[in-house]
Amino acid sequence: MPSNKSTKILGILFRIAIPCVILAAGWFGFVKLAEQIKKPPEPQGKKFQLRSRVEPLEVVDYPVVVKTHAVVQPHNLVTLNAQVSGQVAKVSPSFEVGAYFSEGDVLVEIDPRDYETALSIAKSQLVAAESELKLAKVVEDRKLRLVESNAVSQGEVDAASATREQAEANVALAKTQVEQAELALERTKVIAPFDGRVKSNMIGIGQLAGSNSPLGEIFAVDYVEVRLPISGEQREFLNLPEFSDDPPIDVELRDSISQSDVVWRGKIVRTEGVLDEDSRDLFAIARVDDPFGRKSSGPPLRISQPVIASIEGTVLRDVIALPRPAVRQLNNIVLVDQSELTLLPMKIEALWSDAEKVVVPASAIPKGMLLATTPMPFTPKGTKIEVIPPAEEVSAAIADNSAPDTETKTTN
Repeated sequence: MPSNKSTKILGILFRIAIPCVILAAGWFGFVKLAEQIKKPPEPQGKKFQLRSRVEPLEVVDYPVVVKTHAVVQPHNLVTLNAQVSGQVAKVSPSFEVGAYFSEGDVLVEIDPRDYETALSIAKSQLVAAESELKLAKVVEDRKLRLVESNAVSQGEVDAASATREQAEANVALAKTQVEQAELALERTKVIAPFDGRVKSNMIGIGQLAGSNSPLGEIFAVDYVEVRLPISGEQREFLNLPEFSDDPPIDVELRDSISQSDVVWRGKIVRTEGVLDEDSRDLFAIARVDDPFGRKSSGPPLRISQPVIASIEGTVLRDVIALPRPAVRQLNNIVLVDQSELTLLPMKIEALWSDAEKVVVPASAIPKGMLLATTPMPFTPKGTKIEVIPPAEEVSAAIADNSAPDTETKTTN
């Protein structure tokens, strides 16, 4: 009996001991995990020194040059039409595509034989009408003499007068028919209305041309026009001619395809009275004399050639012209204090900008500043920077450093 009782007591103690051991192990683990983990010391970051190239800021008077793109157009483009019908008998060599011609040249000739015959018939009818008029006048004069002696009646005199008037009308009609036949014969020759060049030819020898049928297109070569779009911002810096007596503005044109150094000089002579419906641009008309260099022996400025126009505008006084690459996000620049070499980022408001420069008032930039031109990832105000010397100075420094070594080697 005693042994059974001891076994029961041991069993009870064992069942109580297991949870206690589990609780003790949990508490021990909690204590260990709750202890603060000692972190290794963080490595100290390397000091980063901002470096930038700088440029001096100069107050200047900046001449605005407005640039715009356009296409050369003929000032007088004409479609030649046949005024009479007939078979084409001759086509002048000057009426080939690209050929030059002078005012008064015969470009196309229609077979004139039918019109020569019509003219001969009209002239014969005129001769007959003049003969009838001569006879009617003789009869009328005789009737007028006889009526005084009562040899004829007044009715016969009136009839003779009416016959004479009818004969006069027939003569006038015959003369008109002769003039019409002469004009039709003259129109068998298509005459050049001005000095020009052929754009297209739509007719050939032997082809039948109808009245008002197109023969080809020609354009004048005394001067060409360039229709230049000018935006609202650009118009503020230009004094464009508005009236016929306003002075013209000089303009330079360059080929926008080949980017060559060839320059054509012209003048803006007028502006259009209506803004473009889509862009609201104003079109200024520039005129270039002798575009094909026939008198000046210059390079040809061809029709439909795309060009870049440069127009001199007003001069901005007391401004600073900043290089465009130094202007960040359109209106932000970074200045460098010349004495302390610290950064000063600031925003600007441009008076004028183009592909190369951004022009600001000189009063907007503090004195004693340089312009940072090197892109930097961040530019906190007051940060010290190191100025990168110009390439010439770096080259000179390298040459100076290498010179002693060279002399030493030579001496040895």
